[in-house]
Amino acid sequence: MSDTPTAADAGTFDLDGETTVNRMGFGAMRLCGEDIVGAPDDEETAREVARAAVDHGVDFVDTADSYGPGTSERLLREAGVVDDAVVATKAGLLREAGGDWLPHGDPDYIRNQVLVSKDRLGVDTIDLYQFHRPDPDTPFADSVAAFAELKDEGHVDHVGLSNVSVEQLDEAREQVEIATVQNQYNVANREDEAVLQACEDAGIGFVPWFPLAAGDLGAVGDELDAVADAHDATPRQVALAWLLGHSDVTLPIPGTSSVDHLRENVAAAGLSLSDAEIDRLTAAGE
Repeated sequence: MSDTPTAADAGTFDLDGETTVNRMGFGAMRLCGEDIVGAPDDEETAREVARAAVDHGVDFVDTADSYGPGTSERLLREAGVVDDAVVATKAGLLREAGGDWLPHGDPDYIRNQVLVSKDRLGVDTIDLYQFHRPDPDTPFADSVAAFAELKDEGHVDHVGLSNVSVEQLDEAREQVEIATVQNQYNVANREDEAVLQACEDAGIGFVPWFPLAAGDLGAVGDELDAVADAHDATPRQVALAWLLGHSDVTLPIPGTSSVDHLRENVAAAGLSLSDAEIDRLTAAGE
C-alpha cells in the first residue's frame, strides 16, 4: 500500500455520468452522539474526523437528515466538508429519542426536509439526495415523484435510493435518473447481489452501507485474516479492498468517530487484491 494513503487510490466513479468522485468515501453517521441521537460528547473531534476525511482525498461523503437528527449535516458544514466534497444526504426516516428508525416517505415531508437539509448544510443545491427507505404507508411511486420534482426544481443535482429491491429500482428509474443505490452489503452479507448487478448493468453507483459489519464478518473472518497477513494489512482494510475489487460501481463509505480509524480505512484504497484473493473471499462469504 502507498506510504501516504489517499482515497484517490481507489479510482473514480461518475455519478449520472457527470459528477466524478473518488470511490472510497466516508459515512458521517458516527459523528453523532450515542445511538446516533444528539451531538457527540466532543464536537471538535467530530469536526476533525470529518475534515481529516477530506484531507485524505475523500470527496464523497454520506449523511442523512435523521442522523442526530440534523447533527451530522450541521457538523459537516462546520467542518468545511461541504465546500470540498460531494455530500449525499437522505430523507425518508424519522429518528426517535429512544433509537427507533421510522419510515416516513410522505411527499410533503420530503419536500419540507430538502429545505431543512439545505439550510443545515449551507448549500443552494444538494449534491445527491437519497430516499432513505421505502415507507409501507406511502406509495413508493409517490415518494420517488417528490424526489424527481426536487431535481427538476433545482433543489438537488442527483437522486439516489436506499434499501430498495431490483423491482423498486426499476420502478424509480421510470420517473427519474437514479445516480446511486445504497443497500446493506459487505463481504459476509451479499443478500443484495442482484441489486448490485442491476446497478452494474445500468452504470449506477452502489453504496454499500455497513461495509465492515462493525467488525463482525463471521465465517469470512479467517480468510480475511489470511489475506491481511499476506499484505501486511488489517482485516478491515481487506474487507474494504474486496468491495472495491468486487465491482467497479461500488462506493464504500466506512464511518468512524476516530481519525486513526479513518486513516486505516482510507489506506484500504491503496490495497490491491489479486483476482484469486477476491475470488477466495467471495467464495468464503457465499
